[in-house]
Amino acid sequence: MSEVPGRDSEAEDGTRDSAESDSHVERRHLPVLLDRTVRLFEPVLSARPGVVLDATLGMGGHAEALLRSFPETTVVGVDRDPEALELARRRLEPYSRRVRLVHDVADRIPEILAEQGLSSLDGILFDLGVSSLQLDETERGFSYSRDAPLDMRMDGTAGLTAADVLNTYSKDELTRVLREYGEEKFASRIAGRIVRERDREPFVTSARLVQLVYDSVPAASRRSGGHPAKRAFQALRIEVNGELEVLRRALPAGIDSLAGGGRIVVMSYHSLEDRIVKRTFAERAKSRTPLDLPVELPGHGPELRVLTRGAEFAGEQEVAANPRASSVRLRAAERIQEEA
Repeated sequence: MSEVPGRDSEAEDGTRDSAESDSHVERRHLPVLLDRTVRLFEPVLSARPGVVLDATLGMGGHAEALLRSFPETTVVGVDRDPEALELARRRLEPYSRRVRLVHDVADRIPEILAEQGLSSLDGILFDLGVSSLQLDETERGFSYSRDAPLDMRMDGTAGLTAADVLNTYSKDELTRVLREYGEEKFASRIAGRIVRERDREPFVTSARLVQLVYDSVPAASRRSGGHPAKRAFQALRIEVNGELEVLRRALPAGIDSLAGGGRIVVMSYHSLEDRIVKRTFAERAKSRTPLDLPVELPGHGPELRVLTRGAEFAGEQEVAANPRASSVRLRAAERIQEEA
């Protein structure tokens, strides 16, 4: 783990790090449910100094809003994507004294806090899934709509690529990935064709995979649910980045890091993520005292108070302005103060 170093006004490629480039970053990235996120953190951040960990910083849109809205708040911004961190650093430069940027993965929250000299947090934010930066840059290979190298790593410096998965996993392993992470009904059929095709020539770029998936799905099933490659690309991206495993570890760690009264806000973009969030919140909001006891046992009471009734969604106006908000599901909770 390492903090992103500062950089002179002249970028490494010789281009000017200007207000124009900063505004370009802001145009590329429209934070989802921004006002709602700020309101959810207001009770814990408005009256005193506080520390929020943005566990999936991206290009820093939510962090910027929190820093602007709460002048005594410090944000620790974590992301596994070095390019996103650099763009966020530029965006958050006006607040640099209250910002700490960290290159790491969200499931290392205890280690991050220890290295930052922090014992607890007043807030933690997760904005899950793939970022606008990653989707928009063709060479990252996240989008099925443009031919590109099959990479899909959020941190392009480490780990297996999507091409590695396609060219080395067995048919059973590929079937599992497509079925579990893409909820693909025709996972076995697609996996079988991938194995046959890679024996002829390894997979390198996305167009060939998109065509294979399209041809593998019956025509009747192509008429609903969008392009069938969308499910396959989601599945490969989740597998490459270990997204659900990271989330399963990061959520409990994040909740445990909250001080009493601290808040957690999570935005997910598909049912697999949201299911994990919903289940984790529900488990932590339950009492562990046996039902037949008349009083709450010390240390067995609920740890969380859920703040949202079910999942919250973006409104029609926001979705019209930012189509990527159409699938968001927001859930939030507050850490319950322990009784003295």
